[in-house]
Amino acid sequence: MNKQSGIHYLREHREAGSSNPVPAQVVRIRDTVVAGLGDLLQGAFDAVDDSLFELANNARSNNEQNRYFEAMREIRIKRKGVERHFQNAVGQLFANPPRSGSVAADESLASQTNSDSLSLVGDEDLEEQVALNAMITKSKVHFQGPLLQLQTRFSVVYPGASEESPVNPMAPEHLCSAFVEAIQALEIQIRERLILLKQFDRYVVSNLGMLLDEANRILIQAGVIPNFRYHGKAGKQQGGTSPQGATAGETTGEAGPAASDQQGHHEGAMFEQIRQMLAHQRANAGIPPRASDPNVHVIGGAELASLLGSLPQQPPGEQVRGNLSAGEPVMVDLYQVVQQLLAQAGNTSDGKKPALNEMDEDLINLVSMLFEFILDDYNLSAPVQVLISRLQIPILKVVIKDKTFFSKATHPARRLLNSLARAGIGWSESDEKARDKLYEQIHAVVARILNEFDGDVTLFETLGEEFEQFLARENRKSSLVEQRTRESERGRIKSQKAQETVDQLLQKKLARYKLQEPVRNILLNGWSRVMFLAYLRDDVEHRWPQTVRVVDDLIWCLHPHQDDEERDQWVRVVPGLLKSLRAGLEEVSYNSSKLDEMMSDLKHELTEAFRANALAEAMEDAPAPEPEDEDSIGHPTAIQRQQELEDAAIAEFVAQIDAIEIGNWVEFNLVNGASFRCKLSAIIEEADSFVFVNRMGLKVIEKSRTDLAHEMRRGRLTVLEQGALIDRALDAVVGSLRSKAG
Repeated sequence: MNKQSGIHYLREHREAGSSNPVPAQVVRIRDTVVAGLGDLLQGAFDAVDDSLFELANNARSNNEQNRYFEAMREIRIKRKGVERHFQNAVGQLFANPPRSGSVAADESLASQTNSDSLSLVGDEDLEEQVALNAMITKSKVHFQGPLLQLQTRFSVVYPGASEESPVNPMAPEHLCSAFVEAIQALEIQIRERLILLKQFDRYVVSNLGMLLDEANRILIQAGVIPNFRYHGKAGKQQGGTSPQGATAGETTGEAGPAASDQQGHHEGAMFEQIRQMLAHQRANAGIPPRASDPNVHVIGGAELASLLGSLPQQPPGEQVRGNLSAGEPVMVDLYQVVQQLLAQAGNTSDGKKPALNEMDEDLINLVSMLFEFILDDYNLSAPVQVLISRLQIPILKVVIKDKTFFSKATHPARRLLNSLARAGIGWSESDEKARDKLYEQIHAVVARILNEFDGDVTLFETLGEEFEQFLARENRKSSLVEQRTRESERGRIKSQKAQETVDQLLQKKLARYKLQEPVRNILLNGWSRVMFLAYLRDDVEHRWPQTVRVVDDLIWCLHPHQDDEERDQWVRVVPGLLKSLRAGLEEVSYNSSKLDEMMSDLKHELTEAFRANALAEAMEDAPAPEPEDEDSIGHPTAIQRQQELEDAAIAEFVAQIDAIEIGNWVEFNLVNGASFRCKLSAIIEEADSFVFVNRMGLKVIEKSRTDLAHEMRRGRLTVLEQGALIDRALDAVVGSLRSKAG
């Protein structure tokens, strides 16, 4: 792997490079980037720790579990060293940035290198290389605009760099290579390395955008190509003064088509599809385009946004003070609210009546349909639903001012709504609102939007970051509690299963013969403990069959034997049997004084049994079972038929229960009308047990697969949807519009 990932090139380049001083304009960027990447990397390592912990808990064997725990321990021990190594390597990238060719040449060379080199590496190295290449390629596409700007500006700042030989110390391939070099110290297997790379991609590489923007901003402040113009994928940039009407997207390059990810393209296509269906509805209704009406003054864009600025965050009749979740969620007629604003504005000086343009009318209708879905979404708990309903007018203002809300999945307001809904899925009405931190936080977020939002969307970004940090802290606490709950439940259920198995086995074996009380006592009150521990440790010590054999040997030895061969075998078996019994009972710390007495009584019973028929009368065979009624032979009973019908009725629900994954949220409805929400935390297959916990990680209920299927069949168990709220709402809106269109 090392030879194929560019690590040696990076190391040799740094070692061979001169220690030139970092240009003054770059020092601030270097410090900001090194610190920022360090913070992001901490989040990645925390996520790796959580992932390995979860994998260990769900491991199917002890060896697999130990493997994950060992990897977790290795990473925890060496984590700080890896972080320092990575930050130092990034600092060196700024001191001696690797030279590269043009963007097109880099892509061509990378493609050729990948195809040539991947055939020369082993399977594990190949997996890691593929993951690394995918990470680099995705980030280059996602951040193409900012990267191109930064490369152009760095090439101006660094001596010796040029357009033909540009430099960019923040290029994803350099940062990824630095990280791969840093983790060489970790002695972990390929599966754990891929987990590490995945979280590095998720927490570090995917968040490079803010660091790239900050680096560009610092260089712009220093006067390095302040008016950069980027036009799409061709990568051509123009210097000079940008036109006064240039938009932010044009000057930063973020509006280029290559700067949006695949999800953004999908959302944009969905938004256009919705607009086309709304336009189709208008055409079917015979509504002419407003721009063609000479008596209408079309209001839209900045003019409409300015008009909405005077609108209170909640309609006068719906304003709530104090507890924002009081009462029921109320649907605001947003179209009517805007029409009232236009009426208040009055006709223009030339007598034209103000009216909305089609684009803004579509947006208003779409926001209304969005909240109509939200207020009808069963997956949101009622108090959280009420809180989110208060945001109808603020979201309308956001959408009118920034139309990318529906076409960009990463829009700050959209992400915040999704976060609030995701956090509220496990919140039950029965929870105590006055003392619940999550409810207080969601309430505070909504209150701040209502009180502070003045049209600046950055408020949503700030609140979103604060809320995610709060959720991360709360999730870390609850995950620790949940882990303890899982371990406790696994131990309890396994112990319960062990005790049931031991009791059933002994009762079955002892029921065949009427043994003397001393023998029954030593088996039921003494040896059962040995069997219990052997069952629990069987996957490691494999002693369970031996403990069962002791029981069988003891019963056999207590049975009278007349045959000489059997009596010879009896003589061979008894000494080892007595030794095994005493050793096992001493191992479980059985009372020593009682042990001697019990063993003495047992020896007496065995001695008596050895005498030909001494125990023949004392050991009577159990009475033969009553013969079955001839009419019932071959014909199921009424109870059996009823059970077969029940099994057939719940078969489809059992399949649905098996489809529930660890971490999924469900809602139970009790007979008395109350309900509560909980999350599937563990499935303990050997006991057919499903364990559910609440948001705090505490166990709330445990049921078997069959019991859950019956609950679902009766309508008392509902699996909650956990997809992003806005995505689900848009899907519902599309479905609704399609059904209306026939």
